[in-house]
Amino acid sequence: MGAVATILVLCSMVMIAMPMAHGVDESPEAVDKWFEELGRMKEKLTKIRFYLHDTVSGNNITSVTVAEPSPKLPNQFGQINVLDDSLTIGPELNSTILGRAEGIYLGAEQQETDLLISWNFVFTSGKYNGSTLSVFGRNPILGTYRELAIVGGSGIFRLARGIATAQTYSFDITSLNAVVEYHVIVIHY
Repeated sequence: MGAVATILVLCSMVMIAMPMAHGVDESPEAVDKWFEELGRMKEKLTKIRFYLHDTVSGNNITSVTVAEPSPKLPNQFGQINVLDDSLTIGPELNSTILGRAEGIYLGAEQQETDLLISWNFVFTSGKYNGSTLSVFGRNPILGTYRELAIVGGSGIFRLARGIATAQTYSFDITSLNAVVEYHVIVIHY
């Protein structure tokens, strides 16, 4: 039993000494060195497709309204939701989980049903495990395609910039639950 304990202690020491996200050292010294080498790095282009499951009612709710709009205001203007939605490889909720969308969306338009999006795509499996993409922008949810800006990232997506194109895959008018397909194109180092 002593050998097993020793191995566990040594493994935990290595894990503490090398904070990494899927092979990317995130220590201050490593980030400093990464920036020093930035001029010699080539940009990479990555394309990812996945499905976001926004569940506002029923079992396993993943999006909660934290501020209700005034009944005097049109649409969802003023409503704020906090979300922790699943990102899956396929449109079915039981398909392989790629990560989570974590953040907020709010009703920001009085004339249309438009949302302001501020969230992170947090990858928890696969080759992007431990990395994030930061998304910000206007989401006119009744549009066929909606373009959101990728404004940053972490892990293998350091200094990311790009576009996340959203398209509603399914929407239940009774429950208001939605599945949204995302095509993400991102430039990073």
